[in-house]
Amino acid sequence: MTLGLPVLAALWLVGLWDTGAPLFRQQRVGRHQRPFVLVKFRTMRPGTASVATHLADAAAITPFGRFLRRSKLDELPQLWNVLKGDMSLVGPRPCLPNQQELIEERAARGVFAARPGITGLALISGIDMSTPRLLAETDARMLQDLGLRAYFSYIFKTLAGAGRGDRIRQE
Repeated sequence: MTLGLPVLAALWLVGLWDTGAPLFRQQRVGRHQRPFVLVKFRTMRPGTASVATHLADAAAITPFGRFLRRSKLDELPQLWNVLKGDMSLVGPRPCLPNQQELIEERAARGVFAARPGITGLALISGIDMSTPRLLAETDARMLQDLGLRAYFSYIFKTLAGAGRGDRIRQE
């Protein structure tokens, strides 16, 4: 934890210089479809529309934001959500309340019985929210087979660089 604080502080300071608002808070759908506020490092310019990443404009990403996304360091503040109990390290990535198709697909498969996670099978497999049915099926399969070995496997694969996360549409 002591080693992590200087990294968080440095990223926060660079983010402050980059956008003037280094942290990004957004309402997401959590366990049992209860809303919670997700915290991340900001990767897009302030004022960017609150839409799923695959619908966002690539021009909205700042240069520092590109680095944060590639390195997955934008996810670090979500550890706060894990400590609060809103999220787990491993689970389905939390969606936005306006992603109705994904919410319906996940509800039909019982995915909302679990806490959302920072990483999981879909993320390391490169499956993003642009394919709601495939994502919900992958989330359900992960939860069905999730044991201690798989849990730590997803974490290690994420740290090793597996998966691309949600893709931004290209112009």
